[in-house]
Amino acid sequence: MTIGILKETGNEARVALLPEIVKILTGMKTVVLIEHGAGVKAYASDKDYEEAGSRMVSREEVIKQADLLVKIHPPEKKDLDLMTGGKVLVAVLNPFFNTGLVKELVERNITSFSMDMVPRTTRGQAMDILSSQATVSGYKAVLDAAMHLPHFMMMFMSAAGTIRPAKVLVLGAGVAGLQAISMARKLGAVVEAFDVRTVAKQEVESLGAKFVEVEGARDDAAAGGYAVVQDEDFKKKQAQVIQEHAVKANIIICTAQIPGRQSPILVHRETVEAMLPGSVIIDLAASTGGNCELSKDNEVVIHHGVKIIGRSDYPSEMSHDASRMFGRNILNFLQLIVNKEGNLNLNFEDELVKGTCLTHNKQIVQENVKNAVNS
Repeated sequence: MTIGILKETGNEARVALLPEIVKILTGMKTVVLIEHGAGVKAYASDKDYEEAGSRMVSREEVIKQADLLVKIHPPEKKDLDLMTGGKVLVAVLNPFFNTGLVKELVERNITSFSMDMVPRTTRGQAMDILSSQATVSGYKAVLDAAMHLPHFMMMFMSAAGTIRPAKVLVLGAGVAGLQAISMARKLGAVVEAFDVRTVAKQEVESLGAKFVEVEGARDDAAAGGYAVVQDEDFKKKQAQVIQEHAVKANIIICTAQIPGRQSPILVHRETVEAMLPGSVIIDLAASTGGNCELSKDNEVVIHHGVKIIGRSDYPSEMSHDASRMFGRNILNFLQLIVNKEGNLNLNFEDELVKGTCLTHNKQIVQENVKNAVNS
């Protein structure tokens, strides 16, 4: 079997697989084709890939010759036009927001696996690209906030007086939120964190942060560890509590997202207007609407002296390590669908294979996605 790796387009600096992973794949009796320059922005040269056992070819050749294509982002229309039926695509397809792409994959008879849909089980952790990339985002968000903040993060005493520590509020205590808490604490900040999932309290407190709790949250065990949509009464209480803590914060890190839906608004306009001038909001959920009402993806908005930074692409800024983590996740998944002879082996009895599969045999495999596409 031939595996193809494409260069990501636009401002994306990551690559789906680094040479160290390619070497493992060639050892699995597969042929690996890499588009020229695919890893340059992640500091992996064509020579590095060739030494790992791959062949460097054009983008068109990768798409036409590969049986299985690996990408980070969904393929563009011109790439889809080169794909013939029967090929396998492994990427982050974000199907609830790319329903047109899902339909086209079905029409073209492309078997696709969406890595943002890996079931959150114990076995699935090794393939969970959302968690690995969120680790990068949480880390970078705090560093970016510190650079924009007109204050020190830590407390210290000098001949010029005592500097008080910055106050950080983290909204959402998933992987990105917990990493942000850890980083902010290491920089000496006083940290508070909010999450609708009460199970997050212990993790937040174990990192030395105070857990901000709002009673009455709906917690769905079937959501696989994700937050779920809350009712209107809870949202009103939530907005009030968050505002009480936000107006005292120097930094707010927004990380709350709900799979397949717009991000919940947690920081309203009136909250921003009540915040301390010079405060910074980093919104990691900006690509799906944002947790701050005023956020704009990939833009910096200044409102009433508060700087609101909408960023969903921090992993691209740490292209090498983010690519290494992403590639390890991909390798762990490929080892489920590629046998020892280097051939494709799709075992839909495996919950991880079935749960990650988006389209197969001109059908949408995921029921939730099917409902979204047909609605």
